[in-house]
Amino acid sequence: MYIHEIEAKWGIDLSAISNNGGAEKRFDFVVKGSDTVYGIETNFYTSSGSKLNETARSYKTITLETRDLEYFKFVWFTDGCGCHNAKNNLKETFDVLEHLYNIADLENGIISKVLI
Repeated sequence: MYIHEIEAKWGIDLSAISNNGGAEKRFDFVVKGSDTVYGIETNFYTSSGSKLNETARSYKTITLETRDLEYFKFVWFTDGCGCHNAKNNLKETFDVLEHLYNIADLENGIISKVLI
């Protein structure tokens, strides 16, 4: 779902992550909780490397840009040996993300416990 679709559907302002309408971010999934809209990205990495590092930097930026928005939260579901092998390189990003989950979290019902 694109940012402009989220804004139109739920009447929220996401200009903090759209460069005031100049950039069009698309989330893999969007979930509407009782008071919060969650923009969700998902991926699985079989190896570490520049793609994982760049994705992590991008998601850190989105998290920081939306930190003060009470009605929107960014969520990242990721897993794979690439994430496990790159823990030290990604620590800075992992430290900022409030909602960072893996497959085990999904299997243990994290969505109903935290996001809804």
